[in-house]
Amino acid sequence: MKNRATIALATATMAAVMALGAMAPATAADTQVTSIEKIQGTGTASEMVGQQVTVRAVVTGAYSEGGFRGFYIQTAGSGSEISPEGSSGIFVYSPSGVDKVVVGDHVQVSGTVSEYFGLTQLSASDSGIELLTEPAAAIKPLALEIPSSDSERERFESMLIDPRGQWTVADNYSLNQYGEITLAQGTSSILPGERTLRQATDAFAPGSTEAVALEAENQERALLLDDGATMNFLGSNTNKSVPLPYLSADHHVSVGAAATFTGPVIMDYRYDQWRVQPQGQVVGAEDADIPAAFAQVKDAGPEAVGGNISVGSFNVLNYFTTTGDQLTGCSYYTDREGQPVTVRSGCDARGAANNKSLQRQQAKIVSALNKFDADVVVLEEIENSARFGLDRDDALATLVDALNQAAGKQQWKYVPSPVSVPADEDVIRTAMIYKNAAVKPIDESVILDDAAFDNARDPLAQAFQRVGGNSKTRFLAVANHFKSKGSDPKDGSANADQGDGAGAWNAARVDQAKVLVQFAQGLKKQRNTNKVLLAGDFNSYSAEEPIQVLEKAGYVNLAASVDTRSYLFGARTGSLDHIFGSTEVADQVTGQTIWNINATESVAYEYSRFNYNVAQLFAPDQFRSSDHDPVLVGLQLNKK
Repeated sequence: MKNRATIALATATMAAVMALGAMAPATAADTQVTSIEKIQGTGTASEMVGQQVTVRAVVTGAYSEGGFRGFYIQTAGSGSEISPEGSSGIFVYSPSGVDKVVVGDHVQVSGTVSEYFGLTQLSASDSGIELLTEPAAAIKPLALEIPSSDSERERFESMLIDPRGQWTVADNYSLNQYGEITLAQGTSSILPGERTLRQATDAFAPGSTEAVALEAENQERALLLDDGATMNFLGSNTNKSVPLPYLSADHHVSVGAAATFTGPVIMDYRYDQWRVQPQGQVVGAEDADIPAAFAQVKDAGPEAVGGNISVGSFNVLNYFTTTGDQLTGCSYYTDREGQPVTVRSGCDARGAANNKSLQRQQAKIVSALNKFDADVVVLEEIENSARFGLDRDDALATLVDALNQAAGKQQWKYVPSPVSVPADEDVIRTAMIYKNAAVKPIDESVILDDAAFDNARDPLAQAFQRVGGNSKTRFLAVANHFKSKGSDPKDGSANADQGDGAGAWNAARVDQAKVLVQFAQGLKKQRNTNKVLLAGDFNSYSAEEPIQVLEKAGYVNLAASVDTRSYLFGARTGSLDHIFGSTEVADQVTGQTIWNINATESVAYEYSRFNYNVAQLFAPDQFRSSDHDPVLVGLQLNKK
């Protein structure tokens, strides 16, 4: 997508065109009228660019506010089919004249033909727009399944359409900033039944023919549903005073949810992407111009996984009880009133800016974990309090206290740090919590201190045994958080992004997987169990090399068959979060699930976006308590 600052250049260009070519209104008797179809033509651009024309048509979309500064018109009576001469619709750029028209008006427009970053349009001044009194045949929205190719879509550019077929929300990340929702059309022909846009390396090896084909299909299936505006809702305070479109605290637009068009939309091309526009700017979640309905999520816990012990993984998104205001040098992300919300840079804290913000973050994490229904939970991205001169487990203990207080009983405990800890650790760490009525820890925890993890978080291992069970019910859990895919070194090394879809630092993650296998193997005899669970954020999609290292070592990806994903990036769904089981424990798995409460939800619901918009979306519930979805498996551990 082009930077929205480019609109300033385009606006200046259009203003110059208008000054040179805007025409005075003329009467029906002495005006030569050109058809919109002739202006549009059948090519990718109009052959009449720079020419002054007059058209008569019906207004199908009008946007007096929000940045479009214009309206769409379409040939009267058109829409039942596509004209062989070209599209029957066109956009009129007219900052001074848009206030004169509303949807349904019959108008005569005189202006200059231009191309605006691939969108054919007319530029007209206020005097070039005339409301006609004679009736016009109504526009019939063109009913069709939207084709995938540019040339086919070009034939109905700017026309009012009635999209047919199955649609699914594929991405909502830009909804928080630009009011955009990515929809996926139909299902994948490569991955039968796949309704979202699947991360190619979550299904196929990076760089493989299959991965390339899947990504090409993803691009063909994607279509943006816009809000009829060009506003950046994270920009000026004026923009932040406009309620975010489509969303409210109670109305979600969740990835994976079915989307149903409830009204016609206009086929549009802006910022290098095909998109559909409502007939007017969408403001808030109950606007009459909203052209689609979205299936709503349920406020419930994860699906049952069975068994007598459950183990999960949960990323707590930089849960820091050391807030920014306790340190020096911190800079902040601020809300629309300029109040600090989260730490931006300048200090070791990575989470909340102050206690009020921390309490909002904590409320969401506590709500989620107490509904998670797990007996053992490995945690990622929790504060390493030792970096702030405190006990290493200080933040972890605070979280457990909050969990128990909310539960109304002392049901949670945390795994204490071992006596021996690495000398130089990251400011975030892995950790574990557990329900003391279900399991008890065996021996002390162990941290893997190896050079392979110098750029990642050190794995933490702890053996557990079911309460009331014997050594046959013992298992070893290892919490992991491998090196991320970002911060490409671009040094030509094996850790540089190879362009195959695996991202940067793949070689580092491969080494970490190999060392992890050795670490777990050594602990089996020490903890008297072959039942091993490797859980956490591996920062590797399911078909990438680090995952293959674990699988070749005999570990089974226990959630691989689950028809959900744990992460969303670039409108692609995939799983970075996994739970692997040794063969000795894999056959005791009774169920597995990924609880889609975070990655599938708009970032607007995060504590970190509190009061960013006049529409207050924060709620102390589980939704968007992190950016990763928790993974859960059930085990049947018996004494025999």
